[in-house]
Amino acid sequence: MQLALVREVSPTIDQCELTHLARTPIDPGRAAAEHRRYVTVLEELGCQVRWIPPEPALPDAVFVEDTAVVVDEIAVMTRPGAASRRPETASMAGVLAAYRRVAAIDTPGTLDGGDVLRVDRVLYVGRSARTNAEGIAQLALHLAPYGYQVRPVETRGCLHLKSAVTEVAQQTLLLNPDWIDAQAFGHLALIEVDPDEPQAANALRIGGVAVHAAAWQRTRARLEQQGIRVIPVDVSELAKAEAGVSCCSVILESS
Repeated sequence: MQLALVREVSPTIDQCELTHLARTPIDPGRAAAEHRRYVTVLEELGCQVRWIPPEPALPDAVFVEDTAVVVDEIAVMTRPGAASRRPETASMAGVLAAYRRVAAIDTPGTLDGGDVLRVDRVLYVGRSARTNAEGIAQLALHLAPYGYQVRPVETRGCLHLKSAVTEVAQQTLLLNPDWIDAQAFGHLALIEVDPDEPQAANALRIGGVAVHAAAWQRTRARLEQQGIRVIPVDVSELAKAEAGVSCCSVILESS
C-alpha cells in the first residue's frame, strides 16, 4: 500500500521562500483548494492519505517533499537550505517514526528533498542553492548500508533537481535539457519538455500514472504520445511559490 503524507496549506504561504520567481500575490484560499483537489487525486490513485500536523506559521510547510528522503528501510530527515524551512522537519520526523527508522542530515550539510530523485536503487541528488556537497555525502552514508547508490548531479537555472527532471514511468524520465545534463542519467529513457514549457519537467509518478500540472499541455501531449497516462491537476496558485506537483507529498510504501 502506498501512503501519502501531506500537510495543509499555511495561511502565510504568500511569505514563502523564492529563488527564481518574482514575488506575486498568492491567494491562500485558492492554493488550499488546489491542494485539496491534489489530495483527492492521490486518494483516487489508491494512496492512503495521512495529514501531518499543520504549521500555520511556516509559509512553505505544505511542500513536505523537502523535509525527508524516504526509502523502504529508512527515512532521512533533511536540513533544508533555507534556514526558515528547517522547523518543518520536526513534525514530519514524528510521523515518519511510526513507519521507518529515522536519521538526519546534520550541520554543515544542507539537503532539500526536492533535490532527490530516486530511480530504483539509485538516488540522483542535485547540487543546488539548497543542497550542498556535505548534505549529499551524509545522505550517501545513511543509505549505503541498504545498498543504495547516491549520484550527485549538477543543476542550473532551477530551484531543485526535480524542477528539471522526474520519473514518469518505469526507467523513463521527463526532463528540461537546459537545466540538467541528460547524460547524467545513462541508460534511462528520456522525454524532453516542450521548449515553450521549461517548468514542465516536474511530475509525480503513482504506479502507472503521472500526475502533472495542468498548465503544461504541450508537454502532457508528449507524454501521452509515449503511452503514459497523465492526470493533470491545477496547481497554478501553488506554482507562484515555486511549487511543482511532487512538492506537496511524501510517498512511501507501508504495510
